[in-house]
Parts: sequence; structure tokens; C-alpha cells
Amino acid sequence: MPSPQTHAQIVAELTGRWPENRVAPSLGRIRALTELLGDPQHAYPVIHLTGTNGKGSTAAMIESLLRALGLRTGRFTSPHVMIVNERIAIDGQPIDDDRFDEIWTEIQPYVQLVDERLIDGVKLTFFEIITAMAYAAFADAPVDVAVVEVGLGGTWDATNVADAGVAVVTPIDLDHTHLLGHTIAEIAREKAGIIKPGAHAILAGQTLEAAQVLLERCAEVGALPHREGIDFGVIDRSVAVGGQLVRLNGAEGPVDDVFLPLHGAHQAANAAQALAAVEAFMGLKAVNPDLVRAGFAEVRFPGRLEVVRRSPAVVLDAAHNPHGARASAAGVSEAFGFSPLVGVVAVMADKDADGLLREFEEVMNQVVITQVASTSRGLPAEELGELARGIFGEERVRVAPRLDDAIELAIGLAEADGAASPGVLVTGSVVAVGEARTLLVSATAEVEKTNDTSAYPDDDWDNDYASDDGYPDPFRNDEELR
Repeated sequence: MPSPQTHAQIVAELTGRWPENRVAPSLGRIRALTELLGDPQHAYPVIHLTGTNGKGSTAAMIESLLRALGLRTGRFTSPHVMIVNERIAIDGQPIDDDRFDEIWTEIQPYVQLVDERLIDGVKLTFFEIITAMAYAAFADAPVDVAVVEVGLGGTWDATNVADAGVAVVTPIDLDHTHLLGHTIAEIAREKAGIIKPGAHAILAGQTLEAAQVLLERCAEVGALPHREGIDFGVIDRSVAVGGQLVRLNGAEGPVDDVFLPLHGAHQAANAAQALAAVEAFMGLKAVNPDLVRAGFAEVRFPGRLEVVRRSPAVVLDAAHNPHGARASAAGVSEAFGFSPLVGVVAVMADKDADGLLREFEEVMNQVVITQVASTSRGLPAEELGELARGIFGEERVRVAPRLDDAIELAIGLAEADGAASPGVLVTGSVVAVGEARTLLVSATAEVEKTNDTSAYPDDDWDNDYASDDGYPDPFRNDEELR
């Protein structure tokens, strides 16, 4: 009888499947699996989130508010920052290794049955399996409500086998264009697929073309739209130690003096959207302001303008596209006022590195260009450095291919000449932030260090290149991928 798999072996087996950076646009496999599992995603109400940026932070806020109301929550998010277990949380805590392994053992025979069918010529993907594991874990807990973030897009995302009563759409911008479409309207159309008949659609402020698509979808399926700036929003905000104080427009009027332990105007907007989502879930009823304050005060989300070292301060932010970089640049300037600010930037190969660097150029005095170590899918440091020199100028750019060397160099540059308030911002990729967190966060912190490179996320990088994993590749060109 073979020995049971270790947790590391299970994670390696799962992440060795068709990865998140390659999309097989079909719900056939995930539907087949969830049907065999008894459709666990229908055992509890779901709040479903999509958008280009802000999904994870908003999901964490929604979860925290629901827990303040005394509800048992499940939360499914992606990508993970450090370990894969982060993706599946119950009552605000990631499931432990033993529970992760137990769920996999329980569903593995059903995975094998679906694999044997080769639906659309492809075995179940990593993301499809981890989605099914989350839905099964939430049903087993059981939870009162699940907060579910899409992996990519909406209509064809594996999470979309759930029928959410509340659909949350954060700001939509250009990203994953080779997969979702080359215009904001095309991307919005794909993301609008999570808005189901009769649902509440909580819509962040959007460009005109995105808003038109989302409102058309609401009209088509009979969903009730709630629009930022009309039905909910931020009334006022001010910087506070460790975050910000916000005043939000609630269902029955303003909610004052809400401390949010996250930085930036974008996080205040996320908070307003989170409150609107919870009020919709509760039947459009106002939430007790004291519970709102308690819920937001407990929000934790690593890698979002997160301070992981002081003297000088080192801040991590997972911005990986121009839209996210714009918010990050504004947030770090407002919250910290570093002088100088030295950036450490590593970007995945398919991202708009030029656009991202241009957003940071005005706020970073110098930049150290590096690359991720845990995947070959990152942009090489020398190539990114050449691009940076064209934007920042030769004298403001350094290149250090190893991330640890890059951070050490950036700290030295920030501390040069006895600067009074130096700071370092590590950004450009979720992968880079995860690796930096492993280097800088102590082993006694809430997440353990790991040497298993399969535990690092690489799903803020996507490609439509030929597969080298042995699977057939029926989805190679852009038209088929969309």
C-alpha cells in the first residue's frame, strides 16, 4: 500500500496541472466535478466578486463585516501571496495543511473520473480543482455565506458555477487583454457574466463603456444595480496612523468615524463597496454603525501597502498593472511621504511593464530593477532595466537580478546622505511581493516561510503560448481564448 502523500507532494501535484496562467474557457469540467460532489456551491448564499483591481481587498472587507455580524464565513481568493492554503479561509483563517490535504483526499476520486472524460480535450485544471475544494470546504464547515473572488474574468471562470445573490464589480481596466479582450467594453462583458438573474449588482465607479455594458447586463437578467456615487460611496476621508478614517454613505445615511487599517483612496472606495454589498446581502438593511466600525477595524490583507520593516520602512504592494500602480503611487505618497522613495520592481513577462513604470516614475526617486526567482515567467531584470532607463533615466536606475540583493541595495540608496524619512516600495507583481514577504516577514508571523516554489503564485501572469505540460492545447490563439 503506497504511503500517504505529504502536503508538499499534494501541492506539487495540483500546481503541476494545467496552470492558472493558461485558460481553458469552459465550465464543462468544473460543472462535472461539482455535480459529482453534490453541488456544494448551492449549499449557502454567495457574494461573488470580479473586476480588474481591488477584488481581494474588497473581499476581505466584506468577510470582516459579515463576521462582525456574527455570521460564519468562507472566503475564496486568488492568487495567494505565500502559501496556497490562503485561498480557502473559514472564519477569517486559512485552512491548515491537514484540512487542505483531507479535502483533496476526499475529492480526488471524483477528480479522476472527470479527468478520464477529457472534457474539451483537457483534464481538470489547478484552478478548477482548488475552486471545487473551496466550495466543498465551505459546505462541510458549514458556512453561513461564502465570499468568492473570480480567478480571471467572470463568465468562464470556474467560480461561476455558483449563482450569487450579490455580484460585486470593482473598477474595470485593461489587463489580461489577450485573454479577456482588447477593449474595456470586451473585458466588462466577460466580467458581467457573474451578474445573475435577480441579483444585486454592486458596481464601483466605471468608465462610460464599462458602465454601459454592466447596466445592459443588469437589464438583461433583471438584476438590481447599485452604483458608486449614486447609491453608495465615500463621503469623506482623512489619513490616520496605521490607515485612514472614512465616512461612508450607508443604506440609511452616513456612517461616521470608520477606521480602515489600509492605505489609499482606492481602499476607501473598496470599503464603501464592501458595505454596500453587505447591506444588499442583508436585504438592503442598514448595518449597525458600531458593527461596521468593528468589522472594518479587523480587516487584514497582506501585500497591499503593507509595512514589513522599519528604519527604513519597507512597504510591499502587489500592484501589477498601470491601474493598480496608479493607486499604489497615490497611496504611498499620501500615507507615508517618504523622501526619498526607492522602488524595487519586478514584473511578469506579459504585463504592461512600460505603463506600470510610468505610473511610478513621478513618485520614485530611484528604482532597483529585479526579477522573481520562483518562476521562469518573470521579465528578466536586464530587459526590464533597459525599459526603466528609458523612463527614469540612466542615473536613477539600478539592476540587481536577485530580489534579496535588490532590497538590500534599495535600503542602502534610501539611507544615503542621512535622509530623514527614507522608504522602499517593493512592487510590480504578486509573485515579487510573496517572495519579499518570505524574505522579510519573520517565521513567527501569521504565515510560515516556505522553500516550496510551487507554493508561490504565478497567476498574475498569463500567456497563450504552446503548452509544455503534456496536455493538448485547443485554446492557443487569442480569438479562441476569448
